[in-house]
Amino acid sequence: MSENKIPYKIYLEEDEMPKAWYNLRADMKNKPAPLLNPGTGKPLTKEELAPIFCEELVNQELDDTTPYIDIPTEIRDFYKMYRPSPLVRAYCLEKKLGTPAKIYYKFEGNNTSGSHKLNSAIAQAYYAKKQGLKGVTTETGAGQWGTALSMACSYFDLDCKVFMVKVSYEQKPFRREVMRTYGASVVPSPSETTEVGKKILAEHPGTTGSLGCAISEAVEVATKSEGYRYVLGSVLNQVLLHQSVIGLETKIALDKYGIKPDMIIGCAGGGSNLGGLIGPFMGEKLRGEADYRIIAVEPASCPSFTRGTYAYDFCDTGMICPLAKMYTLGSSFIPSANHAGGLRFHGMSSTLSQLYHDGYMEATSVEQTSVFEAAEMFARVEGILPAPESSHAIRVAIDEALKCKETGEEKTIVFGLTGTGYFDLVAYQKYNDGEMSDYIPTDEEIAASVAKLPKVE
Repeated sequence: MSENKIPYKIYLEEDEMPKAWYNLRADMKNKPAPLLNPGTGKPLTKEELAPIFCEELVNQELDDTTPYIDIPTEIRDFYKMYRPSPLVRAYCLEKKLGTPAKIYYKFEGNNTSGSHKLNSAIAQAYYAKKQGLKGVTTETGAGQWGTALSMACSYFDLDCKVFMVKVSYEQKPFRREVMRTYGASVVPSPSETTEVGKKILAEHPGTTGSLGCAISEAVEVATKSEGYRYVLGSVLNQVLLHQSVIGLETKIALDKYGIKPDMIIGCAGGGSNLGGLIGPFMGEKLRGEADYRIIAVEPASCPSFTRGTYAYDFCDTGMICPLAKMYTLGSSFIPSANHAGGLRFHGMSSTLSQLYHDGYMEATSVEQTSVFEAAEMFARVEGILPAPESSHAIRVAIDEALKCKETGEEKTIVFGLTGTGYFDLVAYQKYNDGEMSDYIPTDEEIAASVAKLPKVE
């Protein structure tokens, strides 16, 4: 198709919005390793997971054979408020870079929560309500997940308790207030309100917290409160399932205009955005129908893919959650207080870890100052202030486009713009004032944490 017939923004019709989530695991020859009970070392059963997660979410978590799972009508009706989301050609960025590459981004920030997190939050809240629960507990890093979940719980009249990583709680007070506006209670983590929080504070006095700490507190409260369950915004298979709407819509839009990407780039923290974006493309790759270069981008301060160990580990710092086989820096690893709070998790999705281990995707890490340099360039030419997490993908998309400029190759690049950065202005202020630094953990720091990995036969 002639390039001038491709619109600047590709919007899908309502009837083109996915009617089912895509379960990437169904096409994986090597399935992700099962979650293990830390006490017995055996795969967790549905009965063991039921006190932690909603019943239907447990079914989705354990299902690695059903390729498509229908999206309930109530969830699809909610999606219609902001989906399908646009796929945008970054013409201005291409011109700025002087590259022959064609750059597209899938924009997930066009909803009140400001990010892709709402795709799974509304699904998890729906299943909690359907089960007749009183409420849910969760953790949040930068606050996008907590914001999305508070919105979803408000919609279904559920109580929402959020443990927010302490450094983000302090850096992002307005994100916190949005959660409270939607009715959620927000506690800085680690806190004195839980037994595991008290233990972490005793062992790490003055700590700025981590997602691993916040997960421990949220799980403790959920399992000790009648009528509550724990919900998670990333890492788990069920979350990647819900986020598959991102990749499904992206592929439908590209196919509509006969566009085939050469590479797909996403930021990687726990894996929700990346897994959702690459899902259907990876499925084609696994089935031998097409090939793509798929790149995960993580912060150099928390490099679980690029410097982690592929092993079973606790998903939380308090060591009360199930064991997951993943690329990990060790559950005791406390990342530096960088401004991409949503990427400050010590491990990576088991699904993505297996794919990376099998060589179906690659990973790279980037430093914080270079990420914000890319973010500001993007904001100035494309008119959207990107979230720090998304800006990791922007950084590598720019780098790949500049390589095309050197070689003269006209490659097509697609990346995920997971959300907006309007609640991250303290971070932008630090960058603009020249006060932002880059912290990269030493080999010794990582080795000390990895040495504490649980022994699994």
